Amino acid sequence: MNARHAAIALGFCAAALGVLLFALVEMSHERILTEAAQELEIFARAISRDIDATLRAGVATLPDYAASRGRRVAIADEAGRIVAATPPLAASGALAALLGAEQILTEFADRAGVMRITLADGRKALATVRNLAPRTGQVGAGQVGAGQVGAGQVGAGQVAAILPYEAALADWRASLAAYAALSAAATLSAAAGFLAFRREARRAAQAERAQIDLRRRVDAALGSGRCGLWDWDIARGRIHWSDSMFGLLGLDPEPRSLSFGELKVRLHPQDGDLAALVETIVASGSSGMDHEFRIRNARGDWVWLRACAELIVDAEGGKRLVGVAVDISEQRALAEGAATADMRLRDAIETISEAFVLWDAHNRLVACNSKFLALHGLAAEAAAPGASYARIMASASASLAETQIVADRASSPNERTYEARLGDGRWLQISERRTKDGGYVSVGADITALKRNQEKLIDSERRLTASVDDLLKSRQTLEAQAQQLATLAEQYHLQKGEAEAAYQAKSEFLANMSHELRTPLNAIIGFSEMMQAQVFGALGSTKYVEYCDHIHQGGRYLLDVLTDILDMSRLEAGCVRLDQREVDVSGAVRATVESFRSSAEGKRVEIVVDASDGLRCFGDHDAIVKSIGVLVSNSLKFTSAGGGVRVRARRLARSIAIFVEDDGCGIEKAAIPKLGRPFEQPISVIENGMKGSGLGLAIARALMALHGGALRIRSHVGIGTIAMLRIPVRPTTRAMSGQGVRPSLH
Repeated sequence: MNARHAAIALGFCAAALGVLLFALVEMSHERILTEAAQELEIFARAISRDIDATLRAGVATLPDYAASRGRRVAIADEAGRIVAATPPLAASGALAALLGAEQILTEFADRAGVMRITLADGRKALATVRNLAPRTGQVGAGQVGAGQVGAGQVGAGQVAAILPYEAALADWRASLAAYAALSAAATLSAAAGFLAFRREARRAAQAERAQIDLRRRVDAALGSGRCGLWDWDIARGRIHWSDSMFGLLGLDPEPRSLSFGELKVRLHPQDGDLAALVETIVASGSSGMDHEFRIRNARGDWVWLRACAELIVDAEGGKRLVGVAVDISEQRALAEGAATADMRLRDAIETISEAFVLWDAHNRLVACNSKFLALHGLAAEAAAPGASYARIMASASASLAETQIVADRASSPNERTYEARLGDGRWLQISERRTKDGGYVSVGADITALKRNQEKLIDSERRLTASVDDLLKSRQTLEAQAQQLATLAEQYHLQKGEAEAAYQAKSEFLANMSHELRTPLNAIIGFSEMMQAQVFGALGSTKYVEYCDHIHQGGRYLLDVLTDILDMSRLEAGCVRLDQREVDVSGAVRATVESFRSSAEGKRVEIVVDASDGLRCFGDHDAIVKSIGVLVSNSLKFTSAGGGVRVRARRLARSIAIFVEDDGCGIEKAAIPKLGRPFEQPISVIENGMKGSGLGLAIARALMALHGGALRIRSHVGIGTIAMLRIPVRPTTRAMSGQGVRPSLH
């Protein structure tokens, strides 16, 4: 690439030189013509004066210098015919014909100055014309040419001075030839220099390619070996890395040297100060360095390196550390893994529930656990690794008293299992197995308790035999008891059926009785209303009016109780069917609250409605109003004067929630699960004298269940109660199964 660049640069220089020479030639060409025009102007003035002088003397002659330096001079008379010329013309003619097509010169003469023209013979030339003063002259013998003018009137004629380009540019062409010769010589010299440079550049490129190839092979070898070259200039504090070192750390190679500051930020702070270590090596006169440290790679991970370098002195007398840094992360990881595995193995041996010991091929101890030491009564110092079997067993406080081969275990040359009794009466079950290196591993389990259990089992077997007879007798007794239990179960099913039938009869009886009682009650209520209105005249005493009010209130209350009992009976009997259609829940909530408005005002309880518009669902309008009325009635019943009841209706995900909140006396936590059970009321309600059948919440819960919804109650004593009705927007499968014409719930 260097030779190519040099050739391009040389070409640009040659082109620039050629352009410069061309510009200089053009400039000198124009300058020579300009100077020649000026000289020709001066020459024309001089020769016109000389001709005028000779004409005044009577003899007109052309000066000797008229034809110097290639100039041509021609004199014309008033008619424009050439009467004299130098050099002489072959035949006389008109001056305009000699000057070519440039008629302006003869017309304007002195005023036209010097002009560049093309002569009649096609040559380019500089020409100027001067007018002569009118004079009468005589020339000898009438000869035309040879510098003399013929006899006659020659005044008022013109003299023309002509300088051809070849005469004006003669010196310029000579200089141009010299410049061309110099340029050719310079070009040849540059070409020769370029060829020499190219030859040297080719040699340098070959040497550089060889060096790059060698460096590539070295870097490849270093990279495959996971190592890199270091060259540390200690005096300048600069470090040069090979490309393999950059690749080892995942960095892009850089041709520049690194400063120690750039290296220090990548070193692990716990691996020592590398600069201080180098200074110590230099100060101590050591010949090299062998140090392990961690360095951060491009991903931010730590890489373990082992740097081995020699301290050398370069040609300038400076000291340098030159060596390699090898990646030992895998060796470190393997060493740490081996140490961890060894620690885990020792922990595993220690956590074995049996006594464990490992002997080598020469019966020397390799490893054992604390249970082995405790089993034989050995001190930890006596069971040091490498101790012989004989010396360890000699130090044992509990020696073997006898051994028994286990008959049910298969024996082989490489393994055996036997039971041994120690001197203190304990029993061991020992399993031995040969290892591949000629040693063996032994595992001993304390089976003293097992031996004792075997004795107990033998005794238990005798007792078991005796107990079998007792069990046979007990079996007969159990069979008789099982027959009695079967009889009792059959009786239970019969009684359960009778109870269910009685419960159904009770429900039907309550329904019939409620219906039968409603007829006279309607008469009582109707007649009491007529007596209150005194349709057929005054009753007399005001007490009768009060008695009629009491009779009407009692009848209405009894009718509500009977209605609740009748509705509950129908619900339990499954006789209620929902008449489902689209229900305006918002309107139902507001209408229900308005029906209780007078009762709330009479009790001085504030009742507030907060229902979002457009709340609609598919359900039974009367059942929904009945359920809301139960909750509002209960809240008014248990809220003292000055309190408040708030009814809210909101749209949830797929259902509508109606909340009835009050700040009444509240309900005990233990009594909340009983709410909604038929004919059950909390004790606190009964003690407070609150009237009611206890069926309102049960009816509301049952009606919500028919809709696929639910009733939830949350209350705190002394704070108040919140009851929520959840009604699905779309009818559920259970609700759809209850569609149809239903008896009235009112």
